[in-house]
Amino acid sequence: MNTLTPARRIWMRLPLTIGVLLVAAACARQPAPVIDDLATRAATVQTGLDPVLMSKALTEARALRSQGKRVWCVPFARNASGIDIRGNANTWWAQANEDYARGRDPRVGAVMAFSGTSKLPRGHVAVVSRVLSDTEVLIDHANWDRNEISLGMKVVDVSANNDWTSVRVESTPGTLGRPYALDGFIYHRTAL
Repeated sequence: MNTLTPARRIWMRLPLTIGVLLVAAACARQPAPVIDDLATRAATVQTGLDPVLMSKALTEARALRSQGKRVWCVPFARNASGIDIRGNANTWWAQANEDYARGRDPRVGAVMAFSGTSKLPRGHVAVVSRVLSDTEVLIDHANWDRNEISLGMKVVDVSANNDWTSVRVESTPGTLGRPYALDGFIYHRTAL
């Protein structure tokens, strides 16, 4: 004869239910990195990005989103890289000429400056978080997907001369988007 009450039977099954849910969650497809993810912050340290600057960029983005405000690529890139340029992203390349080195070689911590085009009229800026090869990097940036922070997105150089003048961005895992024109890379003062 079973002397357990229905409530007691439920409580006894609770650890098993929680365990099943945890296993199911671990096996589920993981979403893109979340801006508050500690593992992402640890990975940022491993890539060579300044953890203080990245923390500032993530904290500011989180604060803006919690206030219902837009998260833009320019303040995120400025905060994450320490490269203090203002104005629309399509003006960064020209502005950098005065105070920062510019070039065609990706380096960790450099700002990748996308050209202003009909598809990107204000341009776009992102921070190189890892150099995978001569033609592949990972970037951290904001507002590629509206109001989102994207960490560790792959970018591939598809320019004819492998000079980083045309790139494709992996917006969806395993899928590269259409080509985008790139002005080049802006390097932090300490990288001169």
